[in-house]
Amino acid sequence: MQETAKAVGALGRAAGLERAARQRSGWYARYLWAFAAGQLGLAPIAVLWHGPVSAVVFAVTNALLVTGLSVYAARQRVMRRGFGVKHGVMMGSWATVFALTITVGTAVFGHGVPFAAVGALACALAPAVGAWTEMRGAV
Repeated sequence: MQETAKAVGALGRAAGLERAARQRSGWYARYLWAFAAGQLGLAPIAVLWHGPVSAVVFAVTNALLVTGLSVYAARQRVMRRGFGVKHGVMMGSWATVFALTITVGTAVFGHGVPFAAVGALACALAPAVGAWTEMRGAV
């Protein structure tokens, strides 16, 4: 009987921790919204600009975005169950779309503005969908 009470207590504590993690996981949605917003600027820079100046601007802007988001993520105390898989799928999806946007935008469309706009939206889509699903799951 005592083992049953201990097990019930442990399950109750685990459920409480899961509930707290779900309620405090809104930080990841904010992280993804910032990442999506960054794509609206980074993708057009990568597709439209030429030469070493564009490479420096792109590298510095990307480094600032990644560093800021990494510091923000490292300061968070709570991560939900399945966070690593969700983040990996989201980043893999984004990386695939970003690589296709840069490759197709420079090779096929010749640095065209309409393609850069569509590519920026496509690059922002994966993190925006991730943020939306994270907001729904945090409630």
